[in-house]
Amino acid sequence: MAQVFDVITTAAILYAVAAGLLIVFGVMKIINFAHGGFLTVGGYSALLVTQLGLNPWWSLGFAFAIGFVCGMVIERLVVRPLYARPLDAILATWGLGIILGQLITLAFGREVQFVRSPLSGAIDLLGASYSQYRLILVIAAVAVALALGLLLNATRLGLQTRAVIMNESLARGLGINSGLVRFLTFSLGSALASLAGALITPLSSVDPNMGVPWLVNAFMLVLVSGVSQLSLGVACLVLGGAQVLVSTYANPVLGGLTIVVLAAVLLRLRPQGFARE
Repeated sequence: MAQVFDVITTAAILYAVAAGLLIVFGVMKIINFAHGGFLTVGGYSALLVTQLGLNPWWSLGFAFAIGFVCGMVIERLVVRPLYARPLDAILATWGLGIILGQLITLAFGREVQFVRSPLSGAIDLLGASYSQYRLILVIAAVAVALALGLLLNATRLGLQTRAVIMNESLARGLGINSGLVRFLTFSLGSALASLAGALITPLSSVDPNMGVPWLVNAFMLVLVSGVSQLSLGVACLVLGGAQVLVSTYANPVLGGLTIVVLAAVLLRLRPQGFARE
């Protein structure tokens, strides 16, 4: 049963990490390679809250706010001028990720640091003793999924966003301000990445390169998901479950490669991935 919980919680963590990247890709048609940098920003936001002696739960709101503000600035000053040059925009976000890592190194140093978990200890559930915090992450991932679903399907901004995703030229012809939609989408995606960084930090540690391995997995998950939240959830469950099984029964190093390898094979056999045709 503990292994089942490992699969579920790993899928939840992967979903939280990849959700921000998915919505940016869906609207802007670019892969935001600064996503890993925003994850790192979230991790250090949690570290700062810990160093200030505040309640660790405050790190979630703090990380979300910092990520949103950083996303606003970067979209306005760096990404927006490159909308007509998507390849340049991808390269620019890659460079931004490196710059964010270097700025964090200057501010906090290169050493590995740790943050206080908002919730410690284990709980007996269905015959297994399991980490309470990892179970909380499942609730957090579901909350993110529901919030995004409501935003996209129950608000005017969501309607405009879906219109831009389906056909941006037509959306502009109908009077939708696609520039504003892109601005808010990039800012929200950055905020979700930073939030994910704060969520995963208590499970590991904080260092200036912590976002890089997560970026690789998130990138592959988004590629096999298209622009569908449901497809992303399925991809996280299937590929994340495979990662857990390989790490448990074979080798943790091979487990770390599982998502990348399986996603590449899946895209070769089924180019649309988990998305419906």
